[in-house]
Amino acid sequence: MLALLFLVTALLYASVGFGGGSTYNALLVLADTDYRILPSIALACNLIVVSGGVWQYRRSGDLLLGFALPFVALSIPMAWFGGSVPIERDTFVMLLGLSLLAAGLAMWFQPPEPRGARGGTALRRWTLGLPIGAAIGFLSGMVGVGGGIFLSPALHLLRLGDPKRIAATSSLFIMVNSIAGLAGQATKHSTAAYLGGLLDYVWLGIAVFVGGQIGSRLSTHALSGRVVKRLTAVLVLYVAGRLLYMSFG
Repeated sequence: MLALLFLVTALLYASVGFGGGSTYNALLVLADTDYRILPSIALACNLIVVSGGVWQYRRSGDLLLGFALPFVALSIPMAWFGGSVPIERDTFVMLLGLSLLAAGLAMWFQPPEPRGARGGTALRRWTLGLPIGAAIGFLSGMVGVGGGIFLSPALHLLRLGDPKRIAATSSLFIMVNSIAGLAGQATKHSTAAYLGGLLDYVWLGIAVFVGGQIGSRLSTHALSGRVVKRLTAVLVLYVAGRLLYMSFG
């Protein structure tokens, strides 16, 4: 059942340019997964899903490295740093709950798509992109989300690109931060125990690979991206509520 839910999640998220890390986290929490390897599982699944999307966006010409670089330049080292920071279970539960709450709200209250936006000047992208990318990267590495669910609404609100350019940039952002976050997470564990724990969940990687390949080839006209985000927001907000009740209730 968990593999099936991961496959469906990957299919839906890949169809709109995301990796699904927030929902993977939610599903793993509901399955009582060990919190110490939970971020690594979610980040690995993120990486598997968005790699296909990045390839598709690169071939279509929607992904421009010059446009994306200001947002990923500091996010990569900060994602590694966030993943390497030791964290207690109670703190992890609180941070994950808060990040899922933010992700769920971002999915539900979606800003209008800036269809005419071209991205502004390079100076504006670097000025805004460096601090935004650094903050999202650090959180992404620590709790196991790719960060695209936070970056995309920010780019829409700041009118820094058209929808396809934003989706392509978010996919690349998720991919590089998932790699960096995984590297950071690995520094906190002994190699044998860490890899052994992840191998128990390798079937989830297979599920998201299948779902991601299907989703990355689907047109968003098949199922509205807005509908997908609203439906998944309900699950994410539910789990966020449970985690925050555990922390503060």
